[in-house]
Amino acid sequence: MQHRNLKPFPEHFLWGGSTSAYQIEGAWDEDGKGPSVIDIGHRVEGTADFKVASDHYHHYKQDVALLAEMGFKAYRFSIAWTRIYPEGTGKLNAKGIDFYNNLINELISYKIEPIVTMYHFDLPYALQKRGGWSNRDTIDAFENYSRTLFEHFGDRVNYWLTINEQNMMILHGTAIGTVDPNLENPEKELYQQNHHMLLAQAKAIAACHDMLPNTKIGPAPNISCIYPASSKPEDVLAAHNFSSIRNWLYLDMACFGRYNDVAWSYFEAKGYTPVILEGDMDILAAAKPDFIAFNYYNSMAVAESTGNSSDVGSTGDQQIVVGETGVYKGHSNPYLQKTEFGWEIDPVGFRITLREINERYHLPLIVTENGLGAYDQLEDGDKINDDYRIEYLRRHLEQCQLAISDGVPLFGYCPWSAIDLVSTHQGIGKRYGFIYVNRDEFDLKDMRRIRKKSFFWYKDLIESSSLTE
Repeated sequence: MQHRNLKPFPEHFLWGGSTSAYQIEGAWDEDGKGPSVIDIGHRVEGTADFKVASDHYHHYKQDVALLAEMGFKAYRFSIAWTRIYPEGTGKLNAKGIDFYNNLINELISYKIEPIVTMYHFDLPYALQKRGGWSNRDTIDAFENYSRTLFEHFGDRVNYWLTINEQNMMILHGTAIGTVDPNLENPEKELYQQNHHMLLAQAKAIAACHDMLPNTKIGPAPNISCIYPASSKPEDVLAAHNFSSIRNWLYLDMACFGRYNDVAWSYFEAKGYTPVILEGDMDILAAAKPDFIAFNYYNSMAVAESTGNSSDVGSTGDQQIVVGETGVYKGHSNPYLQKTEFGWEIDPVGFRITLREINERYHLPLIVTENGLGAYDQLEDGDKINDDYRIEYLRRHLEQCQLAISDGVPLFGYCPWSAIDLVSTHQGIGKRYGFIYVNRDEFDLKDMRRIRKKSFFWYKDLIESSSLTE
């Protein structure tokens, strides 16, 4: 659809950026913090670990001042569960509470809206040793953790995100580093874990509405439109299969309180049906999110399954494997460019995704990740000319504005990432931020914060709230 006149970004649009605790904070074992599954098990050969990351724990005041200089209206970050409860449950860590109180107060002093993710991949290792999300006790642990967050920070935090990219933890958890390597039947067990996470999310939503009736809360999956490789009906059917399994399984449950029918039939065909106890579905049906947060990096294309191992292939970035025998075949899209890390770049797919989510759920939307990872070069005079990032973001924001003109109720855009951080698989070398952190994979250097060219571009954009030159 072509619009003669585009609608502007809303007056109080939440321009911002995003990070996660384990990728930016560092101080992995300081001030009483316990280890998470990421701290214990996730390390890619030749890349930085997460023990220091961007050292935000010791630089948060400087970092927040830089976000304020850019004009941020919002900052989406996650709280490390193990800073609050080092063992996942039990004794509360007062120093962890203090850190996030200080961070939130610092943001508010600059009139930056804190958007808090409660759980971003970093399950407490103590809970993992007791079965992790396979153990239903983790549901209660998460509810208790969520209530603690609401009690201590709910007077200042108006937007809460439950679980970041739950669908990626289920579909690609091995690549992310969240899957227990000791699982005997990982595919089936992961969908049982998924059921438990959905229950934990529902309980957190209910607790938020009970404790903070004027506060908003929603899920934060990674959602991507899925193209059929051709107009062949079997390819279209494969795309429908993958959309249901990748996207709608998670949002149908969050928003409608029921399992997606196609996804459930997939469970039955594969032997993945989770154990559902009496009362579970009532808990799931009772939770009503106030909005949907979602992450978008690229679209995907699939074809009819060939019925053999050729269905499965890597997308390049993060060693993500796409395709499942008998369900859909991963397919490259010849119409799209790729990043140097293998992701296909599809701004128009962003608009399609926004429209699909809106038409299916009719809830306000906020983008909580969207960005370009690249090997940024620090040049003489502390210059980082990341024009490629500006171009990527500009093209995606153009499609955001078109989606708004299509009627999508988008109220915020928080790209990944506000500041350089340690990427899940490519370390610090794969940079996303508006702000450069002066360190290498194994040489921490001086950790200076340096404004990239995109910093100034985004600052001007926020000030004008317009893409026009």
